[in-house]
Amino acid sequence: MDAARLSLPTGMLLGYTCPTAIQRTEAGGRSVFTWATTSPELHDRYKLEWNFRDMSAEPATPSRPSETMAALGIVQAGENILRRTARPFRLPEEADHARRVIDDLIASCERVARAHTFGKGMGIAAPQIGIDRAAAIAYTPGAPGPIVLLNPRITETAGDIDQQYEGCLSFFDVRCHIPRPRTIHVEHTTPDGTQTITIFHDGIARLVAHEVDHLHGILCSDHLPAGVAPTPIEEYCGIGSAWDYKA
Repeated sequence: MDAARLSLPTGMLLGYTCPTAIQRTEAGGRSVFTWATTSPELHDRYKLEWNFRDMSAEPATPSRPSETMAALGIVQAGENILRRTARPFRLPEEADHARRVIDDLIASCERVARAHTFGKGMGIAAPQIGIDRAAAIAYTPGAPGPIVLLNPRITETAGDIDQQYEGCLSFFDVRCHIPRPRTIHVEHTTPDGTQTITIFHDGIARLVAHEVDHLHGILCSDHLPAGVAPTPIEEYCGIGSAWDYKA
């Protein structure tokens, strides 16, 4: 083979081992790589030329938090699935399916957590990743694993009503300063079909209540007092900090 030519867009080169050093020239908006051999196989002569899509340019970074979440697969406000009551699981018959949905939620949380620091903890409900089932998880700061909620509903509230800011991955450009009870009792089901009631307090109660709301078609902005708008992220000063609960 006297000479061979590989014509690629700028920044792309396959991992070939060539008899001579590769020479690069620019031609017509392409980078042309040329090499040669002095000992070709008998009667062999080749011209190799492949055109590839230019992958050298980095994708544009989303400019808004909501765009970042959408790019990470989070369903955004305005989609009908966020306004429907999620379908409950039949447990234990659908235990395997429930576990798969929880695995999907955990994977989504891991992606989101790499893009944003959550000082207050974080959670996600199945409708937010396009799954119309009654499953959600919540991570509290420093906890090794998530709180898992299948078919949850709040059966009782107690304690004072506290007002704090909440963010929602489905409209992450704003924060909502809303009231919630400091203690909630949540009935939920384990994959083996056992019904149980768990009591949550303060910040964990707020996280869990937020996710239970999602499974009933409620967004945290629905709890804002009449005439009060969400706070734009540019005016919010609590990013990365914990909620402040006084005894």
